[in-house]
Parts: sequence; C-alpha cells; structure tokens
Amino acid sequence: MESIDDEDEFLSLKLAIATQQPLGRERNKKKKRREDLVDILNYEEEVYSLLKIGEQMLNSTHKTSKENVGGHREGLHLIHLLLVAAAAVNDNNLTSAMANLSELCQNVSVLGDAIQRVSAYFAAALTARLLTQKSPFYHTIMKPPTPQEEFLAFTHLYKVSPLYQFAHFTANQAIIEAFENESQTNNNTNASLHVIDFDISYGFQWPSLIQSLSQTLLNRVSLRITGFATTLNELKETEARLLSFAKGFRNLSFEFHGLLKGSHLGNIVTRENETTAVNLSFHVNRLLTDNISETLKAVHSLRPSIVTVVEHDVCRKLPRSFLPRFMESLHYFAAMFDSLDDCLPIESHERLSIENHLGREIKSVMNFDDQRNESEIMEMWKGRGVLESGGFCEMELSSKNVMQAKLLLKIRSHSPSPSSDSSCSSSCVNGGFRVVERDDGKGISLAWQDRCLITASAWQCV
Repeated sequence: MESIDDEDEFLSLKLAIATQQPLGRERNKKKKRREDLVDILNYEEEVYSLLKIGEQMLNSTHKTSKENVGGHREGLHLIHLLLVAAAAVNDNNLTSAMANLSELCQNVSVLGDAIQRVSAYFAAALTARLLTQKSPFYHTIMKPPTPQEEFLAFTHLYKVSPLYQFAHFTANQAIIEAFENESQTNNNTNASLHVIDFDISYGFQWPSLIQSLSQTLLNRVSLRITGFATTLNELKETEARLLSFAKGFRNLSFEFHGLLKGSHLGNIVTRENETTAVNLSFHVNRLLTDNISETLKAVHSLRPSIVTVVEHDVCRKLPRSFLPRFMESLHYFAAMFDSLDDCLPIESHERLSIENHLGREIKSVMNFDDQRNESEIMEMWKGRGVLESGGFCEMELSSKNVMQAKLLLKIRSHSPSPSSDSSCSSSCVNGGFRVVERDDGKGISLAWQDRCLITASAWQCV
C-alpha cells in the first residue's frame, strides 16, 4: 500500500506516538479502563454524533476511488490520525480520541482507496473500544454477521484471492504424502484415510483432496471426514455438498460425520488400519485458553499420522499490550486490503462483502479483552509453543509441497510469469503475492509484498 510504504516516515510517526504515550503505564490502567474511561450517560451525545458521522461514511455513494485517492501524504495523514487516536484511547484521553476519530470519519470511506477503507474499519474498532459492553452503541458496532453474510464473504474471498486455496492445497498435500507413506509402509491395497477437521468451514477444503486422492492413487481409496461446525444446518449443507462431489469418483468410497463444536471429543470414532489426519487450520487461535491443552491432549490420544495447521500470521505474533498490538494489526490488515486491489475492482460488491468481513475481524482483534481474553491465547501460541507443549513436533514440508504452492500462484497470476528473481525463494502473482519458505523448511507462508499473511505447517506426535 503506497501510503505506508515509506518506512522512514511511518517509523517516525510510530516513534512520535510512543514518545507521547509510554507503554509502561498501560498495565496499571487495564482493569480500570472500562470503569474510568466512559460514563456512557455523560458521553452519549458525543458518541452518538461520532456514530452518525461513521454511518454517513458507510452509506456514502458519491465517493469513488478516483475522487478520493489523495496521494501519499494524505494516506500518511490518515495513518497519523489513527496512531494518535489509538494512543489517546490507550491513555484514556477521551477528548483527544473523539477529536481524531471525528476527523478520521470525515476523511475515510469504505468506497475510497485501500488506505481509506482500512482506516474506516480501524476507526470503528477504536470507537468500540471507548465503550463498555453494556452500551447499545458497542453492540451496534460489534454486531456479528449473519450466517449468510459470513458465507458470502468467505466464498467471494475464496474465488478471487489465493489466500484460502493456498492454505487448503498446502495442508492437503501434506496429508496426502503422509497417507501415501503410511499406506506403502503397511502395504495396504485398499487404503483408508480418516480426516478430522476441527473447523469444517462449509467443507471448501476437501473437494481438492477428494480429487487428488482419486487421481493419484490407482487402488480403491476409502476417505472418511469427521467435521466440526457451529450449526446443524452448516453440517447438513457441508455433507450434501461433499457427498454430491464425491459421487463423481468411482474408485473412492466417501463418508461424512458431522459434530457440533463443543461436542465431546470421545465421540470421534477411529478404525484399525486407517491413517488418521487432524486438520487444525484456522482453529488453534480460536480456542479458549483452557481448551487448548484439552483439545491437543485429545488429538494426541488419537495418535494421528499428521496434524496440519494454518494460521493468519497476525495471530502468530500479536503483542499483549494494546499499542504494539494495534501497530501489528494495522500492518497486517493494510496488506490484506491492499492485496484486494489486484483481485477485484475497487467498486465491486464482492469486494465490499470481503472487506466487511475483514472489518469485523479488525474490530474483534482491537477489542480482544472484551471478547475471549485472546491475548493469553496469542501469548501461548508465540511464546511457549502451544503445539510443542501438547506433545507435537514440527515436520519439514516437502519440496513438492512448495512447488505446488508456487504453481498455484503462477496459474492464478494475472501477469505473464512469476518473479524472475532467482535469489528469492518466493513466487509472485498479481504483482504482489508470493510464497515464502520459513523455519528451515518447516513452514510455508503466503505473503503480499514483504508481509506474510498466512503460514502453513505440519506436525506429528512426539
């Protein structure tokens, strides 16, 4: 994104904010923030006025990208306003926070350029952080999506961006390789694979696995998927979708078993002579702190041949304290919004649906202590090593997996060819997406420019 590419100017803004607002004071204020920051009866008029400005911004149709691309300096000004507002929120300075958020809301638009769009959602997230959970305004800002909205945003993003396809193909390739290795070792002529998916997400990951298993293995294959979902309706739709797709492959026997999230993990049935693979893609960071160790203990008891993990990179490195967390999130989501420039026209309805979905993630990340105390989860993830502590060790991903990921980006590329830079272990697409090998070959990331967006890895029981 052009408005944050100038590292010297961006760093000077960060240093200026850090100088004004020492981070050492944050911990002592954390417990008092909600009681001392806002008496909603006193500030109701100001907050209501701010929300009305935001509503006008969200509903504006006269702003277009060409009319509102203000250039590099204007983008830096928006970033500066966000940083000052975040510092004011952190320091319980309501007057400064409201002034900067009001100016932001008058200069951003969800129909503007990428920096205006991402700034609009961060402004809403900071506004929510000024409020208590008891405030009706808080619930207006943090209103969860309907299942239909969530599904549409997911499908739009899946179709236009390589993000989820990279995640699914990388995890699936690791599962297939583990399955093939175990089948050859056991000399199985009728091989059986059981995939346990802790977040089925409408089953979008598994058609490519079904097709790959059917095409790469000559013998008859039995595939069983146990999937967890939030609602019975999601499970029924997923089952119907996968069963319909699997019918087209004669050498594959397919079963699906659905379980609601929160179901006792003892309900998972395993069979003899069956390779077990556990998929934790986009799931580990969603677990409550107490449930992480319980889930991993149950997974370990299944003795899976492989555990696949894909996580948004922002979840792997979020700091506990608010201002550094804000900066890390701003870098990450700015890259996400910027990447959409090469996926969809700026005026497309699909893009607005995707960005609304990302905007809800921004609000959740910025209000983490209001949600599920996710800071403790992130601290476990990046600090003690949640999977290592659960009895798993990371596996090296194969060169074939890396090549497949790069090929995926090349196929999806809008440009003639990937990057010609042979010194970089990356492959570019759409002018910015690239594959990056990490952790001595034990992880693969999809990056936009120089910012990693998601990272895939594979694990086995110690």
